[in-house]
Amino acid sequence: MLRILATLFLLNIVVAPVSALDRSTIADKAENVTPLLNGMTVPNAKVKTADGSPLSLPALIMQKPSVIVFYRGGWCPYCSRQLAELKSIESALIEEGYQILAISPETPEKLQSQKLETEFAATLISDAQLNAIRGFGIGFYVPNDTRERYKTKMQIELSADETDQAVLPAPAIFITDTSGKIVFNYVNPDFKTRPSAELVLSAAKLLKQNDK
Repeated sequence: MLRILATLFLLNIVVAPVSALDRSTIADKAENVTPLLNGMTVPNAKVKTADGSPLSLPALIMQKPSVIVFYRGGWCPYCSRQLAELKSIESALIEEGYQILAISPETPEKLQSQKLETEFAATLISDAQLNAIRGFGIGFYVPNDTRERYKTKMQIELSADETDQAVLPAPAIFITDTSGKIVFNYVNPDFKTRPSAELVLSAAKLLKQNDK
């Protein structure tokens, strides 16, 4: 347990300048994202459910403490592996009173196909307009050559901002309370590195204990 607690402490240290930063700015690369930190509030982002219904993210979070997972898309094998691991702890998280929100920049249509392929209890959320990704400060621009490679070799059309530059989120996990306050965060610009399901569950349980 001491090892887990030490790890949790380290994971909550995000290298970023002072809180006066405009975190809604899309970073030039993943290493320069400036995510929201513990104690900050979830942005008033408009997103959509997998069936295309508009949704206010804060309104959804007010219902239950939330484990929010930002992932690149169902096409990403590292994201698929992470979601599969989280599926192993979903019942434990639900027993602790949490809801799981999985947010990606994919369209609702793409999410519908993912929903049919999995029995994961997470609520799949489309952020194709990049509102939540901007608000959480985890968006970065994808180089044009990478964007073109995804499109031609993998038939993946990435979401783009108003300047028509492709954007992806740095993979991230945030845990929030029902007031919308962030109480845990993990953001890693290396898309190949994800926290273990055990670590996420330990963090969620510890936060619930401290909240009593």
